[in-house]
Amino acid sequence: MNFFSSLIAQCAHSKSLTVLRAVHSHIIKSCSSYLFGHKLIHGYIKCGCLAEARNLFDEFPKRHIVTWNSMISSHISQGKSKEAAELYNTMLLEGVLPDAYTFSAIFKAFSDLGLLCHGQRAHGLAVVLGLEVLDEFVATAIVDLYAKFVKMRDARSVFDRVLDKDVVLCTALIVGYTQHGLDRAALEVFEEMVDRGINPNEYTLASILISCGNLGDLFNGQLIHGLVVKSGLESVVASQTSLLTMYSRCNMVDDCIKVFNKLAYASQVTWTSFIVGLVQNGREEVALSIFREMIRCSVSPNPFTLSSVLQACSSLAMLEVGEQIHAINVKIGVHGNKYAAAALINLYGKCGNVNKAKSVFDILTDLDVVSINSMIYAYAQNGLGCEALQLFKSMEKLGLEPNGVTFISILLACNNAGLVEEGCQIFASIKNNHHIELTRDHFACMIDLLGRCRRLEEAAMLIEEVRNPDVVLWRTLLNACRIHGEVEMAEKIMRKVLELAPEDGGTHILLTNLYASAGKWNHVIEMKSTIRDLKLKKNPAMSWVDIDREIHTFMAGDLSHPRAQEIFDMLNELIEQVKTLGYNPDTRFVLQDLEEDKKMSSLYYHSEKLAIAFALWKTRGRTTSIRIFKNLRVCVDCHSWIKFVSLLTGRDIIARDAKRFHHFKGGHCSCKDYW
Repeated sequence: MNFFSSLIAQCAHSKSLTVLRAVHSHIIKSCSSYLFGHKLIHGYIKCGCLAEARNLFDEFPKRHIVTWNSMISSHISQGKSKEAAELYNTMLLEGVLPDAYTFSAIFKAFSDLGLLCHGQRAHGLAVVLGLEVLDEFVATAIVDLYAKFVKMRDARSVFDRVLDKDVVLCTALIVGYTQHGLDRAALEVFEEMVDRGINPNEYTLASILISCGNLGDLFNGQLIHGLVVKSGLESVVASQTSLLTMYSRCNMVDDCIKVFNKLAYASQVTWTSFIVGLVQNGREEVALSIFREMIRCSVSPNPFTLSSVLQACSSLAMLEVGEQIHAINVKIGVHGNKYAAAALINLYGKCGNVNKAKSVFDILTDLDVVSINSMIYAYAQNGLGCEALQLFKSMEKLGLEPNGVTFISILLACNNAGLVEEGCQIFASIKNNHHIELTRDHFACMIDLLGRCRRLEEAAMLIEEVRNPDVVLWRTLLNACRIHGEVEMAEKIMRKVLELAPEDGGTHILLTNLYASAGKWNHVIEMKSTIRDLKLKKNPAMSWVDIDREIHTFMAGDLSHPRAQEIFDMLNELIEQVKTLGYNPDTRFVLQDLEEDKKMSSLYYHSEKLAIAFALWKTRGRTTSIRIFKNLRVCVDCHSWIKFVSLLTGRDIIARDAKRFHHFKGGHCSCKDYW
């Protein structure tokens, strides 16, 4: 007997399945295998042969609780929670009462299967058997179950009844609070835990650091960082990642960089956490530099890494770098991943290449709301309102429910394409949708849509529907007044804005421009005096262009570029040539009281004209598209001039301003002169 027991144990330890089967066969011939049943089952489980363990288990007329527990826990560990739950129910039917080990395993199965009612019944049985709070493992499993179902009151109730709490139980509750955004409660449990003299482990510290980051609680975050160092857990991956996340969410990027630089080894997760934090804090160029270093260190990026660096490329409009990262996506086999795909669609949309955005979208086999939102937004930015509407309507056929972001994107698409009635219908549908909460962003899109088509009174009435309308909404309507030269209404809006924000620079500048457009120069002088007194600053208009991976930036009349003479020569030549095609400088939008010839001169040297002249000079002999970017909206005169330049040179010109993309080709613009 002892010989067989010892032999089975050796087979289990060495995972020798062939030998174990031979021993099993010999036992059947020489004596009853039931005597060694549990040991054989344990051996098969250890050898990874759960099916044979189950066959042997099913042969037994009576099974000990230890054997039941082995079978239940092994099914759960192999991802077969449904079978584990069925075994548990069969065990109860056969009159075998579960013990602490059974409960600590089966609660996980019910969590995995989303069976809250079954978990609650098992909890009730644990109470009856006196195992709910007397056994820490059972209590922890129950707390974890309720936390996963967002039943945090129930989880806390069980936690409070346990007298002898340990680090595992406390961590289960802290993790539950952190995962569901109850970060203040997580900190309270952590403080209670420390007061009890319970030493936190790496998982406790990692979770509570995330809570500190979510709360922006730098003080406690730094204290816990000290505890991480003191506990010798600074090199643990979970602690590293959480420290980086905490500092980045507290906007302490330099501290985040210091933590990363101290790491002896960084895992894929740590690299990714660092890159994500940098992008979220507007340090896109640093994030791309770190990503290059990650690749040089032979650490393979995951979809979250790639989606973050693609987001950085989108913010910087770095199309070529984004295309290289797209190639990495394909190479490592995550091209169809929904997170990376959404980031790619966003990149190409923000760089004005809708065809590439669509090609990425078309390969997705499992469409979701995020990917569709990205594609609708790409269409919206590039003025393709009809395509955006078609995709929006297809969501119903796909069984997908539009969310708040979807509606903002489709309203923006209607706005940029001048689809007023369609936009009004969609906005009305949002009002009737009880699952979607109207936000200021939805109202801002609609106010801009109505304002630009001169339905100013309707736009004003819409603002009145908003509870506590902010400066942005009024300024949106004020901009519409500027477009249409509605001075009287603009002055009324100005008074409302100044009640909310007396020193709002954007509003003062908008009204100044409106007065200038209307030729009210006395009012312009008064407004400029007010702007000086309030020490308000106007963002200077600037344009930039990426040529051969080098960014060149221009401001109006800029002479600082090393090639300024060549640029001005090229620009003057272009101006003279496009005049022969019908270009006539539009001086209505010169916002200075100048002589007519000086007004024309001031128009000639706008930043976008300089950027295009430089790009054409620099890429002589090429036929590729020219891409320029501007921080403010393109002016009417420049828009007209660029159309003529695209006709003259035969080059496609893609211009992204603060509002949208303009695709100039053969003397026409994709916006159809509506922007």
